Amino acid sequence: MAFSHYSVLLEETITNLQVKANGIYVDGTLGGGGHAMEVAKRLTNGGKLFGIDQDDDALKAAEERLSSYKDRITFVRSNYCNMREVLTQYGIAQVDGILLDLGVSSYQLDTQERGFSYRFDTRLDMRMDRRQTLTAETIVNGYTEAELYRIIRDYGEEQFAKNIAKHIVKYREKKQVETTGELNEIIKAAIPAKMRQNGHPSKRTFQAIRIECNRELEVLRDSLDMMIEMLHTGGRLCIITFHSLEDRLVKAAFRRQENPCTCPPEFPVCVCGKKPQGRVVTRKPILPSEEELRENSRSKSAKLRVFEKK
Repeated sequence: MAFSHYSVLLEETITNLQVKANGIYVDGTLGGGGHAMEVAKRLTNGGKLFGIDQDDDALKAAEERLSSYKDRITFVRSNYCNMREVLTQYGIAQVDGILLDLGVSSYQLDTQERGFSYRFDTRLDMRMDRRQTLTAETIVNGYTEAELYRIIRDYGEEQFAKNIAKHIVKYREKKQVETTGELNEIIKAAIPAKMRQNGHPSKRTFQAIRIECNRELEVLRDSLDMMIEMLHTGGRLCIITFHSLEDRLVKAAFRRQENPCTCPPEFPVCVCGKKPQGRVVTRKPILPSEEELRENSRSKSAKLRVFEKK
């Protein structure tokens, strides 16, 4: 398994996580294990790291790569939205830090048969957790034109979403869309030639289908408050997003947790009783450096936001 060892915003994330040698940490999206390795290196005094990933291949590869730290890392196959249940099984209610890197791992993109990438002609799949039944193929062939339009527009932020959805439905009348290659051709036909110069024409649509297939936005939205609750005082939550909708969810949740009061502004004192849970460390998101952008084009849309529990 060729795993890229490159981790986006690595230095910035580890610095902001403020790892204590005896702390308990969670990497909720273990992926290639790049961030986890840097955390594990700093856990010298009985500290513990829980590495969670729903992808069995990613987990196996990370376990291999991090084998010299197995005394301090517990590997768990699950989705980070189950973090509380997972840690409860180990008798842990609160932790010193949590990190999420919401990008698709290089391994998933580069493994042809996983069907994440428009660069290979293979079966449409895109499941991060292969135990689930919903696949990209099910979505492309089973969703109505209106549903396809909505996800391609909202999750892909694709200006030709309407036309792409129409072309998919038209193609389906003849036969099922089974491969990434077929989908590529459908998308290409739906986008005017002069508009295809801006990167790969399928990029946004593939992203949209992947987000829908793995319920990425719902999982994030439903997990943010839970992760903040799980932090010890002074503990930090570091989240790297790659999509404007993800970033908006994180930004809004952090802001709400910093200032949860719902009283009308004209009230002289707060009567709703909602107390701030901490502070937003990053007023503006931290972006990759020029050097990182040169070395790794995949870091282009990455944004890191950090929240500290009070």
